[in-house]
Amino acid sequence: MRMAVLGGGPGGLFAATLAKTGDPRREVVLFERNRAEDTFGFGVVFSDATLDGIHAADPVLRTALTAHGVHWDPIEVRLRGERFTCHGNGMAAVERRSLLRLMQQRAAEAGVDVRFSTPVDPGQLLAGGYDLVVAADGANSQLRDRFAQVFGPSVETAAAKFIWLGTSYPFEGLTFVHERSPHGVFAVHGYPIGNGVSTFIVETDEESWRAAGLDEFDVNQPPGKSDEKTKAYLQELFAGQIDSAPLLVNNSRWGNFRTRRASRWRHRAGGTAIALLGDAAHTAHFSVGSGTKMAMEDAVALAACLGEHPGDVDAALVAYETTRQPQVAKIQDSARPSLSWWEHFGRCYDTLPPWQFAYHFFTRSLPESKLRRRDDSFVENVHARWRDSHHAEPLDSPLEVGAGRLAGRTVEIVDGAVVLDGAELRLRSGPGDDPDAWGLRVDAPDSEAELPAALDLIAKAVAAGSSLVAVGGGNTFTRRLLCEAARLKFGTISLLVEDVEPDRADDVAVTAVLSGRADLVSTTSRPDAL
Repeated sequence: MRMAVLGGGPGGLFAATLAKTGDPRREVVLFERNRAEDTFGFGVVFSDATLDGIHAADPVLRTALTAHGVHWDPIEVRLRGERFTCHGNGMAAVERRSLLRLMQQRAAEAGVDVRFSTPVDPGQLLAGGYDLVVAADGANSQLRDRFAQVFGPSVETAAAKFIWLGTSYPFEGLTFVHERSPHGVFAVHGYPIGNGVSTFIVETDEESWRAAGLDEFDVNQPPGKSDEKTKAYLQELFAGQIDSAPLLVNNSRWGNFRTRRASRWRHRAGGTAIALLGDAAHTAHFSVGSGTKMAMEDAVALAACLGEHPGDVDAALVAYETTRQPQVAKIQDSARPSLSWWEHFGRCYDTLPPWQFAYHFFTRSLPESKLRRRDDSFVENVHARWRDSHHAEPLDSPLEVGAGRLAGRTVEIVDGAVVLDGAELRLRSGPGDDPDAWGLRVDAPDSEAELPAALDLIAKAVAAGSSLVAVGGGNTFTRRLLCEAARLKFGTISLLVEDVEPDRADDVAVTAVLSGRADLVSTTSRPDAL
């Protein structure tokens, strides 16, 4: 079999290597338009819990992490002069340049024909007589776009702005740093990658970015030039957090993260089969540290399927797509709450005390029960801070509701009304509906695209005097976004209506209340009970 791989990143190199070692008779050629020494960004990070499959396929990543990487267990959150650490998050990172160098060597040793500085037109590649072409040419894949009607690519653009920098400051592990400038709130994802360098990714909202005058750099310039004005601005803002260590640039410029999906990962163009791999097929926000890992796992699955279906490339690609698409979709779905957190972290910074902000951060994708398994002492410390201010455990804390007083934070919904000490508080469906009703009921949409209309409804109802917003319907993600917005953005009491199994009810409720996402929770009613 003759196989070509387009793209010399970790996914493409790994796919080429595994295909060649899986069957040395295969002719495997890898085309990369950049030079071998060219790389953008600084480091790549991996979770300990996700590397077994990659290590079993080939030891190159284990070698890179052992010889050149940095390992840590805790994650730290810093803001307003306080630091909060949560353990049980085993992770490792390595300089991207070091990883690529080892993977390039491994591919050459395996017998892959690696051709750097060789841009290839997709049409030229398809006319090259290859049985299989693997499109590992990144998020802007030309090969995928050539057959867009087949692959069905889609993209969702996040609202937050980010820029990828480095620093000589020696972060001890994954560290999230938050600072308010005169223009808005900025946050850093920092982690060590070896060789005296740490990755330093900064995020902010577009309003803050523009207010700071950081929108002047032309991002359409050819790769290479970095945004020096931004570097100077962030250098000054975070100087106290990194001991005035210098920031480093490498094609560093602002962008918006784009979540990409392809509805189909395989195609046959004449005598050549095509497979998508890595960012050409999918992306997941870097806050979950899965981009390089997912690409390498794609490579493992593709090589395994080629081995299971010798001589039948089409059958192998069907198996590859069937195996990997659901796995990747699960990661992308779990990454969405994390991505959303970075779109809204400014309001959390402004409204939550630091200890609650940290808990809110760590529970953006996890319930308290799973966080306890990672670091019970962190959770206990947060509960202690809640007790100091409320004199009770979260779900047992009283709350003034209208003219009444709730003894705790869990309530029941009956026929569209909140049951309060035997009485019922009716809920209206809009600002002009049922003037005697006390609060607003909102059905969350199924789609994020419809959230603005629901937020507008909440804003009008609060302006008209509603002092409680109950959110049901939709899905878990949209319900929680609306409930959190009602509380943190519009300053009203929020009630989250969830549909969960009885054995998970307290876990869901305490996570929502302790994180500040909701004031009240109903787990005894379905989300559509409103």
